[in-house]
Amino acid sequence: MDARTPIEIINFASDLGVIKTQRKVPSLLILSCFAGVFLGFAAFGSTMASHNLLSNPETFGLARLLTGLVFAAGLMMVVLGGGEMLTGNTMIVTSVLDRKVTVKQMLLNWLLVYIGNLLGGIFISWLISSSGAYLNNNGLLGATTIQIAANKTSLPFHSAFLLGILCNWIVCIAIWVSISSRDLAGKVLAILFINSLFVMSGFEHSIANMYYIPAGIFAANSPQFSALAQVTTQQLADLNWVNFFAKNLLPVTLGNIIGGGLMVWTFFWLALKKKGIS
Repeated sequence: MDARTPIEIINFASDLGVIKTQRKVPSLLILSCFAGVFLGFAAFGSTMASHNLLSNPETFGLARLLTGLVFAAGLMMVVLGGGEMLTGNTMIVTSVLDRKVTVKQMLLNWLLVYIGNLLGGIFISWLISSSGAYLNNNGLLGATTIQIAANKTSLPFHSAFLLGILCNWIVCIAIWVSISSRDLAGKVLAILFINSLFVMSGFEHSIANMYYIPAGIFAANSPQFSALAQVTTQQLADLNWVNFFAKNLLPVTLGNIIGGGLMVWTFFWLALKKKGIS
């Protein structure tokens, strides 16, 4: 079988982490902005594909399946197109454990990439909102965009945190398996079937939410979309920039870091490379 073994995967991730921390700041910001945009495209496309099915209990499962399969294109663009994304860059933990990279270098990379992801996500959400795309299906697409965002900012802190752990656990497994493949088809299939699981399951991805929630905030400025959205008055009031950061982005980001950095990259490193264990 022409695939990397688990020990080759962890070594590849460790070497890649070094490359990521050595990128110049302008390059890092551009590539991370691209990642935010890529996920925004995927999030919009998946909402477009499923919005008419989400409100019907009989088609809800089908809607989630469709959303997951379409959204997987976002991670494909990031991984195969060379984007930089915080959730994927939790792999740098392996470089730290191998003593190739310092904790300071890792945290600086995460901060710069996070800023770029945020700028890209907000920019693409504003661009799509300004284009009039949410008017599709007599405004139902805009209403669904509001519903998705309002549900995210209504989550309790602990729920958002735990859903963030579960999400990036799956995302980094998708990246892990994609690294095992040496050809394009294998990488695409790994990302398609594994990454789509977190979307189908309703888990929380901080970088995806950098599109979803700003998009909902922008859409909520339209009385037409707000009137159609199946949300409470309180949910609509809670859909704002403060809650975007405090009630969703903060707990989800912390959860994503643990889900990827600890549950995947650290534990795989311990199992495969730690002396006395492996």
